[in-house]
Amino acid sequence: MIFNRLGTSGLKVSRIGLGMMSYGSSRFQSWVLPPADGVRFVRLALDHGINFFDTADFYSLGQSEQILGRAVASLTKRANVVIATKVGMPVGPGPNDRGLSRKHILAAVDASLRRLKTDYIDLYQLHNPDPQTPIEETIEAMADVVRAGKAIHIGASNYPAWELALANQKAQAGRSLRFVSTQMEYNLTFREEERETIPMCISEGIGALVYSPLARGWLAGNRLKPRRLTKRERSRAVGDMKARANYGSNHDQRIAGRLAEVAAKRGVPPARVALAWLLSRPHVSSIICGVLEQSHLDEAVAATEFKLSTAENFRLEELYEPQRPKDIHAPINMSGKRPDGGPN
Repeated sequence: MIFNRLGTSGLKVSRIGLGMMSYGSSRFQSWVLPPADGVRFVRLALDHGINFFDTADFYSLGQSEQILGRAVASLTKRANVVIATKVGMPVGPGPNDRGLSRKHILAAVDASLRRLKTDYIDLYQLHNPDPQTPIEETIEAMADVVRAGKAIHIGASNYPAWELALANQKAQAGRSLRFVSTQMEYNLTFREEERETIPMCISEGIGALVYSPLARGWLAGNRLKPRRLTKRERSRAVGDMKARANYGSNHDQRIAGRLAEVAAKRGVPPARVALAWLLSRPHVSSIICGVLEQSHLDEAVAATEFKLSTAENFRLEELYEPQRPKDIHAPINMSGKRPDGGPN
């Protein structure tokens, strides 16, 4: 496994990260796998040399963090892994059980630490912007979290370039703090972050962490050839409302078709080519992969050693057309209720 610096920080992350949203409770999302599978995939990831694991307090309302915490505690030394989690999405029914207020951040980080069974979080991320909280309040709370040793680095997720730049400027203003990363939706069918966010990240030394690298299964061919899906893949294809809302246009079909052509000529699955294209982007620190089958993880790791030619890159990119921004909040259970009905 190859490791990249996270932006210009000293933190090293594997080029492939395991996304933990896939494990927890099926009451959160119908396709989510149970805890035992989550532990099994963490073990497989570690066996592949992966050290980067991304979760959030919102995923299965805390259960995803619990699974990762148990897995790390039982399988490896804490120092061997980079744990990233997020704050901001609803985790309870109360008005202060969400957002990026000082009150919520300070409560949420302690709850995440308990669930993760750790004394510190390597990368604590703002899940998305909170228009109801002044950015100064959010940054001051995050600075206190870092000063208290509860987090080493801070990052963002789903922030437009202007808002990330503002947050980073506020963080650096007298606080000796800065954002080391931002998570973004980025793949062959959705490259809008190349306009402003990625250039800003390069300029400011902020690492790009990519989610939905296969367009939620679309670029793996999962929607074009549904009869070839495993039971788990079919469950996600049917139950992932966000995938249906965001992908499947004629534009997406054309790019998936071109991807299939390039992959067929190389004799490899489309997913390997799509991931290799992302890994060839010098600004990408790591790709966060959701894994439902062992083959998904094996394919992601294989992509780290797969090289595309200049001509292949051109063929993959030439059909791209400007896209409308994706709705990062598109249908998902945001009630703030635990899937099992228990306390957070």
